Amino acid sequence: MTEPNIKAIRLDERLIHGQGRLWISNLGVNLVIVANDEVATSHIQQQLMKSLIPASIGIRFFSIQETIDKIFKASPRQTIFIIVKTAEDVLRLAQGGVPVKELNVGNIHMKEGYTKLTNFISVGAEDLAALKELREKYHTNMNTRTTPLGNDVGSDFDLNDYVTTH
Repeated sequence: MTEPNIKAIRLDERLIHGQGRLWISNLGVNLVIVANDEVATSHIQQQLMKSLIPASIGIRFFSIQETIDKIFKASPRQTIFIIVKTAEDVLRLAQGGVPVKELNVGNIHMKEGYTKLTNFISVGAEDLAALKELREKYHTNMNTRTTPLGNDVGSDFDLNDYVTTH
């Protein structure tokens, strides 16, 4: 099986939005996969996200399992950007065999009982457990850049160290 040409995987609760477009253009990808069980069945959410993507870029809305089942069938010509909504989503991808070598954690909203790590990232116990397993079991390298340029506030937060020590 040929390894898929995944340029980046990003965890962002907002999925595709203005910053997401920056990532797509900066990475130079030709396929975006939104991997999330809820969005895979929501025509309304799909239409909203499609409206933000240039027509020259392919977009697929797959459940987590469908992503696992199809990712290794991708053509080597496909340069792929995977966007997930939760840490659990990306952990399920890794558990299913999707190579998650690097993960950009871009946005996890603050909720009651969460710990604020940066202006854009807060984690609850489930997030932390999933990220810790990704780091320890799958050796995923994590970064916290909110934009592809990475010179924004919070982009230097060492999430790898945090999940290892907490």
